[in-house]
Amino acid sequence: MITWLLIGLALMLAAFAAVWALGVRIRNYSFLDVIWSYGVAILAPIYAAVGPGNPGRQWAFTVLGVAWSLRLGTCILLRVLQHHPREDVRYEGLRRRWPGPGMFLVFHELQAVLVVIFSLPFLLAAWRRMPLRIVDMIGLGLVLIALLGESLADRQLKRFKSDPVNQGRVCDTGLWRYSRHPNYFFELLVWIGFAAASLDTPHGWITLLCPVLMYYFLTQVTGIPLTEEYAIKSKGDAYREYQRTTSAFIPWFRKA
Repeated sequence: MITWLLIGLALMLAAFAAVWALGVRIRNYSFLDVIWSYGVAILAPIYAAVGPGNPGRQWAFTVLGVAWSLRLGTCILLRVLQHHPREDVRYEGLRRRWPGPGMFLVFHELQAVLVVIFSLPFLLAAWRRMPLRIVDMIGLGLVLIALLGESLADRQLKRFKSDPVNQGRVCDTGLWRYSRHPNYFFELLVWIGFAAASLDTPHGWITLLCPVLMYYFLTQVTGIPLTEEYAIKSKGDAYREYQRTTSAFIPWFRKA
């Protein structure tokens, strides 16, 4: 198992280095988000194909992991292609801090390591010989519910933005009425589900890193902080009122 973990790491380091080279060439590092999202769709089937574990467990994890990965990665890819050659504002900011491509290569390779960490539930499932138990199925059921919730939130936001009447307005309909970031909330639930379904495996506790890291990134780093910073710049007081009345993360009833 360790051998295949190292193979997965080598594969991701090479893939992310290639995306870095592409970013240098076209002056757009936004494709880093695409390969990060697609990483699980690359590694999970490899682990399932070579692992000696129970096939039902292997492919239950793999199908859900690939579904999460392809849905998110494709959404990001379409967004990046739509805005190219304009670069994501996060990377524009990093360019001002990091003159030259060297630090960006380090940044890309660190993201490759993170992908391997998020592939751990699928690696452990590929080597687990025991069939799925009730607690595992509950965890994977949570993943499925979270995937549906995340897809619904994204669809509602896309529909809202596509209506010219809503130009410049804050989306506060559907799931967005009860959380300012329902897509992020369901994203966290995906990884809570995968971790819960992995705890019954040897060393399964290590998969708790996935929801912990995801929560940190979503609430403290590139998720809510940056999203709301730019929302305030573009929507002003309307978004400040939305912040006052609507839960930031966990869906809940609105304040009066």
